[in-house]
Amino acid sequence: MMASEQTPKKDWYSILGANPSASISDLKQNYQKLVLMYHPDKQSADVAAGTVEECIQKFIEIDQAWKILGNEETKKEYDLQRHEDDLRNMGPVDAQVYLEEMSWNKDDHSFSLSCRCGGKYSVSKEEAEEVTLVSCDTCSLIIELLHCS
Repeated sequence: MMASEQTPKKDWYSILGANPSASISDLKQNYQKLVLMYHPDKQSADVAAGTVEECIQKFIEIDQAWKILGNEETKKEYDLQRHEDDLRNMGPVDAQVYLEEMSWNKDDHSFSLSCRCGGKYSVSKEEAEEVTLVSCDTCSLIIELLHCS
């Protein structure tokens, strides 16, 4: 288990006061505003020591959030992890399926599998390398995607 899985996950978007659909420029704008507000050098000398310490902790959190969300690659990984966590919270996994058992659609470069409800599970080639849970496009069933070793 990775260290990040042992500690409660932080919502980096809420730390920056942003919506997950916010653009990078909106995230940057929120980051800059918050950094100015919580920067240790901006704290007044007559503020209680505990308050200054809280501001420093908040400043560190804001900086961590920006390091993850300000980079396209780490933001994409974080968003995929959030999506997977949301799927896990929806309910149990209905089945485990090997990627090779899914049908390849060369028109849209994706893998798909029919669900028992009549809907389908679908995942792009790129997503298939990164995600392990896929939800049906019609019902709430979820499959776990396995890869041959």
